[in-house]
Amino acid sequence: MHIARSLVPLAPIAGLAVLLAACSGSTAGPGWTYAPPPPATATPAPASSSPAAPSAAPSAVTPGESPAASAGQPGGIVLKLVAQNIQFDQAELEAPANQPFTIEFSNQDAGLPHNVAIKDAAGMEVFKGEIFNGVDTRQYQVPALPAGTYTFMCTVHPNMTGTLTVK
Repeated sequence: MHIARSLVPLAPIAGLAVLLAACSGSTAGPGWTYAPPPPATATPAPASSSPAAPSAAPSAVTPGESPAASAGQPGGIVLKLVAQNIQFDQAELEAPANQPFTIEFSNQDAGLPHNVAIKDAAGMEVFKGEIFNGVDTRQYQVPALPAGTYTFMCTVHPNMTGTLTVK
């Protein structure tokens, strides 16, 4: 009787060991992984009901900068250009030398194709954006250009031209 009494407390422990060994399936660790909860997202503040509430966003245009240029992605410049009535809304644009920049080109001529191409002083094409029908907008990623004066134009409508000054 003494032997049976000492084995009784060990029976649950032995059963637990068998159960754990059967569930593990490998020696590499458990068959599950811990995934932390997703980060909390900020709840937007309720919109002001006052129509005269001032905007808290600072102006993206800096003094001395072309009114068509604004800060795009961090460290990037975005030049805005619109085509309407088969002409560009601006005849002059300015970009920084040796830095890539973006031209946000809005084709407002419904059903008409336009694009923006850039030619150097020798007339060599250094950039050509996709031709697309309006009304639509494209973001052209222009590679870094050396300082100088360039011509921008629509390759579909060569009368649509302007000057890009890179300095």
